Amino acid sequence: MLNLKHSDFAARLFRYFARLHETHALPVYPIVIFSFQSPRRKQPCVYEVTFPDLQVHRFRYRVIQLNRLNWRVYARYRNPVASALMTRMNIEPRDRPRVKLESMLLLTTLKLDPARQRMITGFIDTYLNLTRKEMEEYNEALSKLDRPQKEALMEFTTNWTKEALEQGRQEGLQQGLVQGLEQGKKQGMAAVVEKQLVRRLGQLSPDLLEQVGSLDVRQLDCLSEALLEFNTVADLRQWLLSL
Repeated sequence: MLNLKHSDFAARLFRYFARLHETHALPVYPIVIFSFQSPRRKQPCVYEVTFPDLQVHRFRYRVIQLNRLNWRVYARYRNPVASALMTRMNIEPRDRPRVKLESMLLLTTLKLDPARQRMITGFIDTYLNLTRKEMEEYNEALSKLDRPQKEALMEFTTNWTKEALEQGRQEGLQQGLVQGLEQGKKQGMAAVVEKQLVRRLGQLSPDLLEQVGSLDVRQLDCLSEALLEFNTVADLRQWLLSL
């Protein structure tokens, strides 16, 4: 809907409002949240149907335009919605790593169920996808956190691979955390998958260990499931060739 001209968007919003009002026979407070990054000019908040001699209709709605809001204000709120939407607010390029870190730290203080955690973390990762240089700055800021914050953030952001990380932590995952959460998660998963492969197939050759270690997080996750069907080292080699 954000790609529509404003008049088309406002007309659709009014029709949606009218359907809700008709269906439930209750007052409806219309709100629209704009999450685009540009333009930054203030967006209209009214839909009108007018003729030269008559104003037929005037529909007003509340606009929350994220790219006009100051993220620093919302970083103080212990609210999961604020943590997610901060990533689409008015952020100077130099502040992007800091905003992501603040968003993730805020989430570690909230008691959310796993589904909501995954949803909000996915939102943050999608809409504040850092470049390599920004990730270096993020990791540098992360390394300066006190130990409780660092451990809480690690546990939260790797919740969906908790078992792998708990085992991988014993094999050097803490060092991976200082280097960066993503790299640490990958190392932890690789360590667990390699251990499972050795347990199922026996000692692996250095070239196979190197190939497994080079896989990304998604591929390691797939391998952790596929290896349950492996009977020989040849099965592993065939799986790796299929990538």
